Amino acid sequence: MAYARTALLLAALTAIFLAGGFLIGGEAGMMIALVVAVATNAFAYWNSDRLVLRMHGARPIGPSDAPGLHRMVSELAGRAGIPVPALYLIETPQPNAFATGRNPENAAVAVTRGLLERLDDQEVIGVIAHELAHVRNHDTLIMTITATLAGAIGMLANFAFFFGRGRDNPLGAVGALLTMLLAPVAAMLVQFAISRSREFAADRTGAEICGEPLWLASALERLEASAKRIDNHVAEANPASAHLFIVNPLHARRVGNLFSTHPSTAERVARLCALGGATGATAARGRTTGGPWGGRPGRPWG
Repeated sequence: MAYARTALLLAALTAIFLAGGFLIGGEAGMMIALVVAVATNAFAYWNSDRLVLRMHGARPIGPSDAPGLHRMVSELAGRAGIPVPALYLIETPQPNAFATGRNPENAAVAVTRGLLERLDDQEVIGVIAHELAHVRNHDTLIMTITATLAGAIGMLANFAFFFGRGRDNPLGAVGALLTMLLAPVAAMLVQFAISRSREFAADRTGAEICGEPLWLASALERLEASAKRIDNHVAEANPASAHLFIVNPLHARRVGNLFSTHPSTAERVARLCALGGATGATAARGRTTGGPWGGRPGRPWG
């Protein structure tokens, strides 16, 4: 059901893109929009992972750099039934993480310096399990295509401002104005709906992978609190990539967060607490000592 809903929402994004092309340039504009949509998706499929990693200055983490972290990720990947992804480090004090890649065989997980320094062992395991869930569910490709289409729709709105009064525009200036104002908003709402459904699914799958839903719940609370206080300058300069992170890296004071691509952290925590048999945010902050890891694990990146 989740994949069917995602497919419908991606189709809605494509429809918005084609409708905008039609309002700007009639049938010819719609065909141009279709060609651009296909080209951008093809480019995103093959290159988006490298682009987003380079954008955030991520550098590879080899087994010799952090043997414990690699062992932990390898064990979690085995539990998830996927190949071990490449690991990257982003030098920012804000704790956060994201996964990228077109399929599990070409996946990468990027963690920030702040994540490794500010979260405890169990919370790091919960975060990594969540990102591996995205890889297993093929969300990395879905979210990349979503971001690319949403960005292309924003570009279309700029075209409407400069070229929307041509003779091929079926509604004239009204069509150009509608494209400029409504298309980006509609794209953001669809992008939000896609991300919301995939984040909830990744939380649930990640909890199953690590075996302790409360570890991820505790991590989410700490990540959100830190993101409100600590800048992630690259993410602030490139807000189109914000939806890739496990929690919104942009400050809550930003007007753009009215259209945040992340569901409410409180709701995510509540669902994880229900999975773990606990109630309330206080329970989420508790520490478990049992489970499949045999007690509190050692620092995984030492």
